[in-house]
Amino acid sequence: MNKKIIWAIIILMSAALFGIAVTQFVWIKAQVDLDEKNFDDKVVMAMNKVKSRLQKDTETKDFVTNYWKPQNRTSTLSSENAKLISNILLKDQNYLQFADILRTIDPEGMLENIDKENLDRYIKEELEDQGISLKYDYGVYSNRHNDFVIRNGNFAVQVEGNSSPAYVGATRGLYDSKYKVQLFNDEESLTGYLKIFFPSKRSWLWASVLPSMLSSLLFTTLILFCFAYTIFIIFRQKKVSEMKTDFINNMTHEFKTPIATISLATDSITNNSVINDVNKVKRFTGIIKQENKRMLNQVEKVLQMARIDKQDFELKITNVNINDVVFQASENTRLKVIKRDGYLITQLNAVYPNIEGDLTHVSNIVHNLLDNAEKYSKEKPEITITTENYENGVNVIIQDNGIGMSKESLKHIFDKFYRVHTGNRHDIKGFGLGLSYVKALMNAHKGMVKVESELDKGSTFTLFFPFKFSD
Repeated sequence: MNKKIIWAIIILMSAALFGIAVTQFVWIKAQVDLDEKNFDDKVVMAMNKVKSRLQKDTETKDFVTNYWKPQNRTSTLSSENAKLISNILLKDQNYLQFADILRTIDPEGMLENIDKENLDRYIKEELEDQGISLKYDYGVYSNRHNDFVIRNGNFAVQVEGNSSPAYVGATRGLYDSKYKVQLFNDEESLTGYLKIFFPSKRSWLWASVLPSMLSSLLFTTLILFCFAYTIFIIFRQKKVSEMKTDFINNMTHEFKTPIATISLATDSITNNSVINDVNKVKRFTGIIKQENKRMLNQVEKVLQMARIDKQDFELKITNVNINDVVFQASENTRLKVIKRDGYLITQLNAVYPNIEGDLTHVSNIVHNLLDNAEKYSKEKPEITITTENYENGVNVIIQDNGIGMSKESLKHIFDKFYRVHTGNRHDIKGFGLGLSYVKALMNAHKGMVKVESELDKGSTFTLFFPFKFSD
């Protein structure tokens, strides 16, 4: 897939996910606003009912009698009103008329004579009747005192202008609350009002949509994860595809050379000047045989890696002397190193070199790493291979002065088909199967392979083979 198309998909999907998230938030916020409006309507309805019940209380003999006590009166009555009220009290009638008079001449006095217990009970009953069970604060605000005269069932103002520490003032939330109703008089300047504040209202509103929020977050996160994983798979598959293409190109090149050589040798044998010369025929047939063997080895490498991938192979476990394997592999590589004016040092320090393993695969592992050390070294290879006993096994350490690897390359060197970038060099042959083969076979031997490398300074591979092989 084209890289531009992939990035276009990423941008579109990201925009879509962002749009979904924003839409979900808008919907949830709209639901919270709707719930808040319904809540507000219920509170207002409850407060109006409390107001009506308080107003009815002012139309009773008990309220009139209590108010008429001199210590409870807060205004001076005209002689006409005083006479009218006296007649009402004597005749036990027309308390509604009495309440109307008080609402006109002394609404503040009515506020201060509200029955606290009744008020507390009315608010509780009316809120419960509306299905509201949140914790609340309430207060009766007096314009004359410019403060609350009753708060949460207690008198808050005992003396006008009281500002001592003992003064029980309402909280800032109660002062700023939008829930209020006028009491006893329609003109706000003449009387006061009842206010209610719900400290936990905001958290309660959001808690009501919490299940929707969590489910939305869960599914959005799930979609995001699937999207990210899909992109990861696409890039990984793209990388694998590129490595496979590189592998096919390398394999084609590796096969093309021996095929061309065989073709030339065959043409030469059929030449009249060669066909009658036995020595020349033998030489050309030898070349054909050698190149054919080379192709078979390449094919075997590919087939072998396929079998390893499918776990379709069986180790032939025998007693293997690591020192012997390392010595033989070193001798095979030494000629190529010397040809490039380099050197290869072999240090067989393992006192107990015998392990249980498959001789063929163990030899291939060591050969592969030595071959890489020679191929990826600089002009004059400097390679050291050491064996040593370590815990319950043997370490084989291969150190070179090659081109080294970046941290990014170190993450992928054991991936199938992966080849380290070598800049402008195109003379390094291979399929990119060697190190993946090493990793797979070391795991099969219950061993371990570790690599340390730095760009332009070389690499160090450490192989650990346990003494005992256990299935």
